[in-house]
Amino acid sequence: MKKFVLALAAVLAPVMALAAGGGHNPYVVDAPISLTDKAQMQRGAQLFMNYCFGCHSLKYVRYERMATDLGIPVELLADNLMFNTDKVGSPMLNGLNPALAKKWFGAAPPDLSLEAKLRGSDWVYSYLISFYEDPTRPWGVNNHVFPSVGMPHVMADMQRTLPEDEFKARMADITAFLEYTAEPVQVTRMVVGGFVIGFLLVLLIFAWLMKREFWKDVH
Repeated sequence: MKKFVLALAAVLAPVMALAAGGGHNPYVVDAPISLTDKAQMQRGAQLFMNYCFGCHSLKYVRYERMATDLGIPVELLADNLMFNTDKVGSPMLNGLNPALAKKWFGAAPPDLSLEAKLRGSDWVYSYLISFYEDPTRPWGVNNHVFPSVGMPHVMADMQRTLPEDEFKARMADITAFLEYTAEPVQVTRMVVGGFVIGFLLVLLIFAWLMKREFWKDVH
């Protein structure tokens, strides 16, 4: 019996530690983003296409849908954000060869369409601002949020030239854009959900008044 209790404790210890906050990464902070700020998401789209799209595609997002949702003129989209196709209805796929990417980085860079939904926007933002120099790593950098990461710090020059607050603001822009790509209808869903809840609350009042009227003579 004693052995069983000790074995059970060994199995449950990691779970209990996680529940108690043992799995919390102190480097993960709140992402300063807003899905109602189209300007922030527009900046994020521009930064993503210039710094990230060479390796990371967004296969579940189409150029035209992105332009419509974020208020980007089609002409501006075609001239500045479409690098691999001239069809605005195309999905946002890059031309990186997965086999070569695996050879270069150790693993093919993942598609980031749903990354913010998978890991959370706080994680994405914290990851982007948490690179640091590490000469023991193949690319000379490591990451506090994702230790032993195989990705080079593609925003290193930006981080060196911009003030810290400005750099973090740009990383927040990219995070907001990825939060949008993870669920493009998120804002619409929240607005419609608010109207639905409001309607149900009003309906509840009338239902309660009707019930009271029907049952007023029942003792």
